[in-house]
Amino acid sequence: METESEPYVRLASLRRLHLVVAQLSTARSLADTLQTVADGVVDGLGFEIAAVNLVRPEGDLVVAAVAGSQGAEAMMAGRVGSRPSWERRLSMGEAWGNLRFIPYTEGWVLDDDDVPQWHSAGPAPQTSDDWHPMDRLFAPLYASDNELLGVLSVDKPRNGRRPGAWGREALQLYSSQAAIALSNARLRSNMQRALVRLEREQSALRASEESFRQAFEYAPSGMAVAEMGGDQHGRLIRINDALCRLLGRPASAMRRYSFSDIVHPEDIGTLLRTSAEGGRAELRLARRDGSYVWVSLRNSVVADTADGPRFLLTHVEDIEDRKRHELQLAHRASHDSLTGLPNSAELRARLNSRLCARPTPVISGVMHTDLNGEGGADRDPDGAGFGPGLQFEDAGSGVLASTGMYDPHHTHAVPPTGTVQGEKGLAVLFCDLDGFKSINDRFGHNCGDAVLVEVARRLSAGVRDHDTVARMGGDEFVVLTDGVGPAEAQDLAVRLRNAIIPPIRVDGRAVRVGASFGIGWAGCGMTAEEVLQSADQRMYVEKRSRSKSQRRAG
Repeated sequence: METESEPYVRLASLRRLHLVVAQLSTARSLADTLQTVADGVVDGLGFEIAAVNLVRPEGDLVVAAVAGSQGAEAMMAGRVGSRPSWERRLSMGEAWGNLRFIPYTEGWVLDDDDVPQWHSAGPAPQTSDDWHPMDRLFAPLYASDNELLGVLSVDKPRNGRRPGAWGREALQLYSSQAAIALSNARLRSNMQRALVRLEREQSALRASEESFRQAFEYAPSGMAVAEMGGDQHGRLIRINDALCRLLGRPASAMRRYSFSDIVHPEDIGTLLRTSAEGGRAELRLARRDGSYVWVSLRNSVVADTADGPRFLLTHVEDIEDRKRHELQLAHRASHDSLTGLPNSAELRARLNSRLCARPTPVISGVMHTDLNGEGGADRDPDGAGFGPGLQFEDAGSGVLASTGMYDPHHTHAVPPTGTVQGEKGLAVLFCDLDGFKSINDRFGHNCGDAVLVEVARRLSAGVRDHDTVARMGGDEFVVLTDGVGPAEAQDLAVRLRNAIIPPIRVDGRAVRVGASFGIGWAGCGMTAEEVLQSADQRMYVEKRSRSKSQRRAG
């Protein structure tokens, strides 16, 4: 068999190398480029099998293209090898320039790792230059910045021998050109994906804007967009029909306002906190007719990555019916179902709101009287007396008994001492009806209920608007009246007793009840139970001081 001369072989190999390198620039996509790289090895470099292992974004390598063997392609294509396993391969064996050759005498340790591999059957080598079926030859593909793009693995030289110097040089030259083609293809692929993604994002943005417009305009509940920052902060710039209908205002008029212009004065603080922080709040907005409607505001800040917050998107839900129902439930829980007066729990809550845990402060040089009428010298917490001219400090603050929280604006409740002209305090009038049991026994509970309702009406009519009339239960009532002196409290008790005495007509008959009153005084440092018990005891003292005939009025 005639052997070709070495120069001729090199020239023919160079021509084939030129052709396959030229083919690299014709590929249109990354997938085409990968397959062209693998095909070029088989077509132009004298190897029967080639595979391209591509580095994935997470770092592992996937078999992206196989050429020369359908069996090898079926076994390896799409399978993944870990980055550490590949780095181990590229650090073993012999370095042939940029190539890495691992002879079968060393490569047996790689048989069980996770890198996809395929070995064809073949005869055992006769000389040291013969190719063994278990030999491995890799050509790393590096970008210009030395980033590993992939690894080209080749197998089964057609001449059955390990590549010589010229074959190695040709494979290195081809792998460098393949890396350039792969970088360019990846760049084109990234640009194409970016363009497609941009178009999709723009299309999605247009669809989203249209969806938002429709959702905004045709939402069944109110929605608004307000400006954030600048001189026009909070001004409404977009309002949907539902919000206009809810508030009875046209959109053209609404755009002249901000929510702070139409919120209830008591809710302005809630609105400002919600506008600054986003979130949800329940407050009242003014209608065109001057009435207020309860709404739930949910704010979302629409921000720009460069400019920061730009708009405030507000969802306004009408909760008037729910609020009315909640108020009704709260009223039922805190008021007597028969008379409509505050019940005992509500009375205690209102009383506790005026009391703090700190004992009642005393004014220097003045004797005070406790609720049992006993006098005592002014003393500090350690038992030392306050001398004339000294004042008790921090008398205007305390920890409320109702919440246990410190209130810097709390004003102490101080029982009048009876020694200083013009003293005022919080009086507690405990009222017990006289003769009510006999009415219940003689005429039934319906008649008794009617009497209680009328007594509640008469008591309520006899006090000031800010006073409290409560039903403790049964035929007991309590009146809280603040800012009165001992004489005024006594006069009030007489007026209320006189208001109760006149006959009450029930089902065509006239019945009468009397009333006994006990007056107690609330003071900080006391509990609500202590205050009520003191007034209750005084009521019984007053009741026992009068004969049964005097007490009974009907």
